[in-house]
Amino acid sequence: MAMNSILNTDDIKKALDAFQAVDSFDPKRFFEMVGLKAKSAEDVKKAFHILDADSSGFIEEEELKFVFKHFATDGRDLSDKETKAFLQAADKDGDGKIGAEEFAALVCE
Repeated sequence: MAMNSILNTDDIKKALDAFQAVDSFDPKRFFEMVGLKAKSAEDVKKAFHILDADSSGFIEEEELKFVFKHFATDGRDLSDKETKAFLQAADKDGDGKIGAEEFAALVCE
């Protein structure tokens, strides 16, 4: 499953373009711009499973670096600073990874 099966391709492109500059990524704003915040809980869960590349049930720090690639094959990699900020914004229990509930909370808050 690809993100464009859940989200509008034009919204994805606009959001990726908005965060093209290194160290500009804001996860809450990005997920709002791509339209994920307005989607159902089921669609947010589908997006989580796409981002959980190794199907571990968590999005680990290494997977976060490549989050844009799940939205567009030519999406840039996140910088280490962006990756750590993303993890810090979503990892509420401090275990170093993002669970499905933590992801949903970040997207929908």
